[in-house]
Amino acid sequence: MSAATHAFRDNLTMLRRNLLHARRYPSLTLNVVLTPVVLLLLFVYVFGDVMSAGITSGPADRADYIAYLVPGILVMTVGMTSLGTAVSVATDMTEGVIARFRTMAISRACVVVGHVLGSVIQTLLALVLVLGIGLAIGFRPDATPVEWIAAAGLMTLISLALTWIAVGMGLVSPNPEGASNIGLPLMALPLLSSAFVPVDAMPGWFRWFAEYQPFSPVIETLRGLLLGSGIGTTNAVLAVAWCLGLALLGHLWSKAQFTREPRR
Repeated sequence: MSAATHAFRDNLTMLRRNLLHARRYPSLTLNVVLTPVVLLLLFVYVFGDVMSAGITSGPADRADYIAYLVPGILVMTVGMTSLGTAVSVATDMTEGVIARFRTMAISRACVVVGHVLGSVIQTLLALVLVLGIGLAIGFRPDATPVEWIAAAGLMTLISLALTWIAVGMGLVSPNPEGASNIGLPLMALPLLSSAFVPVDAMPGWFRWFAEYQPFSPVIETLRGLLLGSGIGTTNAVLAVAWCLGLALLGHLWSKAQFTREPRR
């Protein structure tokens, strides 16, 4: 059997291991998904009328704000689910199972790849759940089949990028609690983006950061795809560039951390 076949089988084994962990211990996944769901319901039913008055020129309409909000919440779900990946990787590192894997005749990369693939699958399932809740409370996308495929591809790409970053965070964290703290930017940055209000409504000194940080171009691109309102070349290019750049950075960072001699 070739080395590539061995590596492929090892990756599938580690993927199965991580999916089994997620199935047996669903509390971590539910905890990180619960926050965006709560924010979605809070902003729709508590602040919906007020917020809609600020994004439309006509009378306040909660339905308008639901359409604006749901794409941002979907991207926020990706960031929060990735935080769970950082905690899972740090847990493996502190419990000694990674040290055991290092002594086995398996592909070294498969341990990290299994975490990444498992996390992306869990993230996509979480996105389906959040999208279902959005549809239940009145979100009505106007996307064509091609736009739905493009939106799914974008969400998979941002999931892959943030998962690689989260794996790196987990590898450098001294313990799971440290991983949850290091991963806070994955939760905070969506709050400082165009997820809840347009960047045009922000102060001038803050608008530039909010517009060009990683999450805003992804949110605007997803919003344009789902609502059929056009995505704009700049947003699309920035979104893809941020995703590819973060994925490459996270991959190189994770690889460097995992291949170095363990310190714990």
